[in-house]
Amino acid sequence: MSTMSNNPLSENDTARSWAGTDEVVQDQDRSAAGGDLAFSHSEAEDWVEYTRATESLEDASRRILIFTGGTLGEWALGEVRSGDILIGADRGALFLVQHGFRPDLSLGDFDSVTSEELEAIKEASFSFEDCDPIMKDWTDTEMAFSRALDWFPTDQPPQEIVLFGALGSRFDHSLANVHLLRKGLEREISCRIVDSNNEVCLIGVGSTIIYRGDYTHISLLPLTLEVHGITLVGFVYSLLKASLTIGQSLGISNILQEPSGRIEVSEGLLLVIQSKD
Repeated sequence: MSTMSNNPLSENDTARSWAGTDEVVQDQDRSAAGGDLAFSHSEAEDWVEYTRATESLEDASRRILIFTGGTLGEWALGEVRSGDILIGADRGALFLVQHGFRPDLSLGDFDSVTSEELEAIKEASFSFEDCDPIMKDWTDTEMAFSRALDWFPTDQPPQEIVLFGALGSRFDHSLANVHLLRKGLEREISCRIVDSNNEVCLIGVGSTIIYRGDYTHISLLPLTLEVHGITLVGFVYSLLKASLTIGQSLGISNILQEPSGRIEVSEGLLLVIQSKD
């Protein structure tokens, strides 16, 4: 790890819409914008008992790992810690199950798994939700990310959300997943996308400490049209109150001189991409 220093339902709640609202449906199933939530009242009660049987919210880890359907491998498993909450989106849920993990939540349209694999996911997951693969507005990863953002009460947000399998051969999905980081930043929740060679985070106005870890290069790319007041401390190529505009490559392939460095931004949103190669 390098960068930046169970949605427990109440006993009367059955399910929360994944359409982005805070409305809770009392004692009935809820059809979401993307399809039907496969989360019955009895399953909700089981989920409450599960969270009570493990550990209290105050003592539990509030780190959430999302495994989705992009490029995954053994490297991702080393990130899992005891107490982490695991969410599997579509084929990411299968990856967890195949490696002996029980997802706290598996969700998606599951159009990339066989019927036998789907049954294995259902059996291994503490909670399961599916939706129609056509009549939906969100990708499986966005549904999982939105669930992660609202997993805990608003006054006790997740400490961190890490996405694995969010990058892969589908560039459109990869780019959309990078854009999800903005939702986390708006909620002041630390979020990272990690693959075997890269780690991506998004920073806004303020000062951020970046740790080198195992990464050899670090690149800065604006997510807003312009980013101003960029100051780099502890980097080979320093900047002082500089500006970056979309389309510029000035921020590519910098290097940290020390185990950590500082990035300051006065305006805009800046992607920080650390790479091993």
